[in-house]
Amino acid sequence: MADPDLDFTTGESGASATFPMQCSALRKNGYVVLKGHPCKIVEMSTSKTGKHGHAKVNLVGIDIFTNKKYEDMCPSTHNMEVPSIKRTEYQLVNISEQYMTLMADNGDIREDLRVPDSETGREIETRFESGDDFMVSVISAMGEECAIGVKALANK
Repeated sequence: MADPDLDFTTGESGASATFPMQCSALRKNGYVVLKGHPCKIVEMSTSKTGKHGHAKVNLVGIDIFTNKKYEDMCPSTHNMEVPSIKRTEYQLVNISEQYMTLMADNGDIREDLRVPDSETGREIETRFESGDDFMVSVISAMGEECAIGVKALANK
């Protein structure tokens, strides 16, 4: 008899949204979860070992979706969560009511992503209105997605 608690209809890959990494192994321009937000590390400094024997790492990161700044401090021997980040390129097909119609390389269409309220979003709208063909870079991490860049379509 099938277990009624198992539900395979979500289609998730089962991959974790984050993975642990020792604090001392993190690097500038890498990624880390600070205060529950996936962030790109923009600054990090290590203090000397204190009387309890742990060097502390001070991390400053910028949220990859909102550009907000977050800071945290962690003993260098402890683990911190690192977000699993996926970057995908889509061709922009249309914009309707602030939602983009995007086409993947394999021809799949998605219409569930909003034009971001940012400089990138304004560039997407301007290029679309002028009739340019271009790709939109979408970054996804921890169940969130956002368009983060555009690039000209390579002529084939």
